[in-house]
Amino acid sequence: MKTVFIDGSAGTTGLRIYDRLSTRPELKLVTLPDAVRKDPEKRAEALNSCDLAFLCLPDAAAMEAAAMVTNPDVVLLDTSTAHRTNPQWAYGFPELSKEFADKVRASRRIAVPGCHASGFIALVYPLVAAGYLDADVLLTCHSLTGYSGGGKKMIADYRAEGRSSLYDAPRQYGLTQQHKHLREMKAVTGLANEPIFCPIVADFYSGMEVTVPLFASQLKKKASISELQTFYNNWYQGMLVRCAAEPDEDGMLSANAFSGKDTMTIFVTGNDERLLLTARYDNLGKGASGAAIECMNLVLGLDPATGLET
Repeated sequence: MKTVFIDGSAGTTGLRIYDRLSTRPELKLVTLPDAVRKDPEKRAEALNSCDLAFLCLPDAAAMEAAAMVTNPDVVLLDTSTAHRTNPQWAYGFPELSKEFADKVRASRRIAVPGCHASGFIALVYPLVAAGYLDADVLLTCHSLTGYSGGGKKMIADYRAEGRSSLYDAPRQYGLTQQHKHLREMKAVTGLANEPIFCPIVADFYSGMEVTVPLFASQLKKKASISELQTFYNNWYQGMLVRCAAEPDEDGMLSANAFSGKDTMTIFVTGNDERLLLTARYDNLGKGASGAAIECMNLVLGLDPATGLET
């Protein structure tokens, strides 16, 4: 039986990971009483005594926690932004390639992808790797997400009695183009430039869709919509990431359709001149806790979808 400690189990991602793992008989969860949950000595003891630890913490606290670990056998899975562009950490999106999957399986340090970044990278990485896009291509990305991605404070704001009417409509943020996922989006895809990124939060709990618009002329190799669909189908052949032939919602895509799921579906739409590449998934699933558990499963030699909602 493997022991698992969740450092930061009171946060949105930590709570969801705890709920999912608490029903798995092959795992034993190590917990700290609330009175000592933030005690550095107790945390360090728990971190070094477990087999696997999830870091569900702000960036600075995640780096501090990682530095506490002196036991070389402990596997760390960090859900924060802190280590996602650190080459010494495996990037936890195994579907991208065999190399990504093998590094996750073998690593003791795994950075779980960001929610917005997951969709962008799933769409763009294969096109750059296969030579459809130049690394110096200039891209734009739109991302529509549920409010749970903002953590406890944003959840409380959206659920507050007498809240401002401003919360009734979608709200764009990241207006200064300094969003914390941008470095990751550039680094993992191999792009020379960060995309223009337009994240939007709306009044639904969870789910998201990330869209990258392209002019067909930006593709180095000419490809039709059906050819790109076939390309993504060949690239992503597992259970958790798939390409769908076309939307099945009267020509629309609902961003919360995958709420509660751990899968991601890619759509290629548009026409001969202008393309829309869209990834749809749950910001709390494949965009957070589901991705973290998938990586843990690989480390343990299990089917990556074990315990996930597909």
